[in-house]
Amino acid sequence: MLLVALGIGIVAVIASALLGPKKGSRAKLMAYESGNDPERGGVGTGQRFPVHFYLVAMLFIIFDIETAFFYPLAVAYQNLIPFAFFEAMTFVLLLLFGYVYVLKKKVLEWA
Repeated sequence: MLLVALGIGIVAVIASALLGPKKGSRAKLMAYESGNDPERGGVGTGQRFPVHFYLVAMLFIIFDIETAFFYPLAVAYQNLIPFAFFEAMTFVLLLLFGYVYVLKKKVLEWA
């Protein structure tokens, strides 16, 4: 199965290189960075890059993944032992402490 998956991947890359269009315009070859022209400010221009957006994005991903852990718990809740309930509450408390910490550090404020 691994060889089949690798084979399909290799064939797809080779086919796109052979059959794909080779013309590139200035607009197509320009890197896309949140709709901003990359020549105005990027790596090597000496301009500082704001990190706040990435902090909020990482927090969103973390809390989004954590909520995904609750779906299997909700599906199998009737068949779980009481200990699982306390495990889930411990998990919720850890998330709550993390959320309070983030609020105290004012990471979610945009001003």
